[in-house]
Amino acid sequence: MPTLLGHHDVKDQDHWLASPKREEFFGPLGITNIRTFVDPQNPTHVAVLMDVPDMETFQAAMEAEGAAEAMEYDGVLPETLVILVEAQPA
Repeated sequence: MPTLLGHHDVKDQDHWLASPKREEFFGPLGITNIRTFVDPQNPTHVAVLMDVPDMETFQAAMEAEGAAEAMEYDGVLPETLVILVEAQPA
């Protein structure tokens, strides 16, 4: 199961941290072990780490309107979103 790290900027770190939208959006996709991180030097920069059972389902969900709605609710600046996938040994 791949582990993903997504980092991006937000309008309000406290709102983003308190939001139920991550679990509401990712939970039905089978995504587990969702952890949040903040940049102590930049309060608008945050990250989320999660285990994703199906990358195709994840990618399709991220392209759907529900992802844009969740990001808007959370105050995510979508143009700053970068998703990294944990590297596996060759």
